[in-house]
Amino acid sequence: MAAVQISLSREVIERLDLSPVQAVVLPDAVPPADLVVQFAIDYPRDPSDPRELSEVPEVRLWFIRLDAHYPWLPLFLDWQAELARYVAMLVPHQFSPQDGIQFNPEALDIFIMGKIFYLHHWFHSQGQERQGKLQQMAEVLGYQLDPQLFQLLAQAP
Repeated sequence: MAAVQISLSREVIERLDLSPVQAVVLPDAVPPADLVVQFAIDYPRDPSDPRELSEVPEVRLWFIRLDAHYPWLPLFLDWQAELARYVAMLVPHQFSPQDGIQFNPEALDIFIMGKIFYLHHWFHSQGQERQGKLQQMAEVLGYQLDPQLFQLLAQAP
């Protein structure tokens, strides 16, 4: 497993600078299958600021830009440590100290299906069939995919 930690400073985030990611993977290159990415975010806030990082507009904007340049990146995140936080940067949610992240269900549906459609096409363009990986990613987010979906995608023009 090629585990990589990408450090993000306040300056990198506020400049919308993707160079820390580009040092690990190029936008158009297929990363190694064993790549596992984690983020170390150093974005100091006032101690009285109760917001989670995913609620800070500058941090969210950086992750939106990241996702636009690397739409396949969720496949390579450390799912246990990073996937929910990554999705929280992109999907409306509420945070509760007791229940954790509660995603807006419709927004999560749209996000997951958009990723599944994109990633299925991306894998197919790479000559790979990775239905199991896509199902696992969805399951980590509490989403069950109907296996017939992949049959439809395989037959769709």
